[in-house]
Amino acid sequence: MPIYLFWGEDDFAMQRAIQSLRDRTLDPDWASFNYDKIPPDQPDGIINALNQAMTPPFGLGHRLVWLADTTLCQRCSEEILAELERTLSALPETTVLLLTTPNKPDGRLKSTKLLQKAADIREFSPIPPWKTDQLLQQVTNAAHEIGLKLTPAAAELLAESVGNDTRQLYSELEKLHLHHGSSRQAVDEATVALLVTATQQNSLQLAAAIRQGDTATAIALVADLFARNEHPLQITKTLIGAFRTWLWVKLMMETGEQNQQAIARAADVSNPKRIYFLQQEVRAIALHRLQQSLPLLLELEYGLKQGADDLTWMQSRVIELCQVFQ
Repeated sequence: MPIYLFWGEDDFAMQRAIQSLRDRTLDPDWASFNYDKIPPDQPDGIINALNQAMTPPFGLGHRLVWLADTTLCQRCSEEILAELERTLSALPETTVLLLTTPNKPDGRLKSTKLLQKAADIREFSPIPPWKTDQLLQQVTNAAHEIGLKLTPAAAELLAESVGNDTRQLYSELEKLHLHHGSSRQAVDEATVALLVTATQQNSLQLAAAIRQGDTATAIALVADLFARNEHPLQITKTLIGAFRTWLWVKLMMETGEQNQQAIARAADVSNPKRIYFLQQEVRAIALHRLQQSLPLLLELEYGLKQGADDLTWMQSRVIELCQVFQ
């Protein structure tokens, strides 16, 4: 049976995948006998998990051994590595071994290299808020999963509204599904606007307001973001990502590059079709203004990490950023 390594900080998406794996693996009547979750604080937890993985299941179904929040891909002693090698090479067909960690595996470690060869590795990291094409694809996939049809405009509005919050995405889709009932028609934009609470779109709106030099709107958006308890560093991360993308697109335009795929690769934009719209957004902006924005954004990030007053510091830096584009 397979070996899985799930990693990333999107806990909700990971938990859905774990539940799906559990449902596929275990017989409901024998689940209590064949399911072992080994927490990270259990003494000799890794060794115990590997020993349990070698144990045949009771009754029907298979055995699932889950080594939760493991540090195997961050540090691994020679003793544990040897046990891991022995177990993975002899794992029974009746066992599914699952390892999860919020941290990215360290590719330099022998344990990580071993798992890269033996395991199905899946990443569960939140999509960066500025990668709108990936957010839209996530909405489309999730809607298909629960059997809900969305119009293209409705899917775009939902992606803008929930951003990379997968927990809220599924919550809103379930709400839309319940409201829509058994209707075969696709959910339209008006229904999404009526029922869905927008929580994530303001960070990108803030970036757009700064790019336009609109100080009043930018300050109002900062206040709104803080009222929604958005983390200042997450807001800053979104701003840095957005302005970095605009800068790369403008740089490529200045060099005369016209191939949208080449621009997309340079700007780390996964969907080349977005390049046209990004070009329109920065066409009237001087390159040096975009270049000036990044040091200010890095200063914003540094101050927040050094303990500056979050709201005051962000407001002052946002005003400076707006002045760059006026």
